[in-house]
Amino acid sequence: MSKIIALVDGSVYSESVCDHAAWVALRKGSTVELLHVIGRREGSTSNLSGNIGLGARSKLMEELADLDAKKAKLSMEHGRAILEDAEKRIREDGVTEVVTRLRNGDLVEEMRKEEADADVVIVGKRGEAADFAKMHLGSNLERAVRASTKPVLVTTREFRPINKFMIAYDGSASAEKALKHVAQSKVFAGLECLLLFAGTDTEANRATLEKGKAELEKAGYTVDAQLRDEQPEVAIQEAIGTQGVEMLLMGAYRHSRFRNLFIGSTTSEMIRSCHLPMLLFR
Repeated sequence: MSKIIALVDGSVYSESVCDHAAWVALRKGSTVELLHVIGRREGSTSNLSGNIGLGARSKLMEELADLDAKKAKLSMEHGRAILEDAEKRIREDGVTEVVTRLRNGDLVEEMRKEEADADVVIVGKRGEAADFAKMHLGSNLERAVRASTKPVLVTTREFRPINKFMIAYDGSASAEKALKHVAQSKVFAGLECLLLFAGTDTEANRATLEKGKAELEKAGYTVDAQLRDEQPEVAIQEAIGTQGVEMLLMGAYRHSRFRNLFIGSTTSEMIRSCHLPMLLFR
């Protein structure tokens, strides 16, 4: 049985991660592995002893060590509670095969260890420490997308039923990976597909678009293939606003027409401005 990794942290986005994971798992027939990672804490309380005289330091160090132990125990209990709530929600959505993993360390490092036999990684757009007033992304989101060797599904704050998806397609290696994933996956079977190519209306671009459309039609999809002579970000946003699209699939971190959408801060801007779940491929 295939496996989905869902990263949960107890934020409001964790509920959406669970619901999206259940949606994928039920359509695909997969196990869901819930992963919560207790991060390495910066500024340990023990560091407070740096400027204390020798006479008082020994006793204080014992108290600080005890406090650190209590904090670690509380973090573990908190982590288990997060996983229990997430597991309950996914099972209520109808998934029967659910596994929980509680880890200490760096989120991305632990994710990489667990994803070897997974098909997809699911993460919320913003995490527990997000600054909602500043529209801040979860601090580990871009790291996770860059580091993962698997497709990464970035969820919005709430799950909404998905009946139509869009592939931002340009014939590049990462875009081809997205297209082949759809062609071979049970997840998108029976859903409407919009295949969008942003670029000048040339014979070569038309041929690339038709090639992609033919591959999806061969897999059983009804495809609306569109070529728009616009910048990718403009074409994508317009299609989202007018075409009834409910999920976006596209390549990331590759040299292509869409490459600049996913470099540095522009990555955050694109994910922040897109109000749809996004499945990203490298």
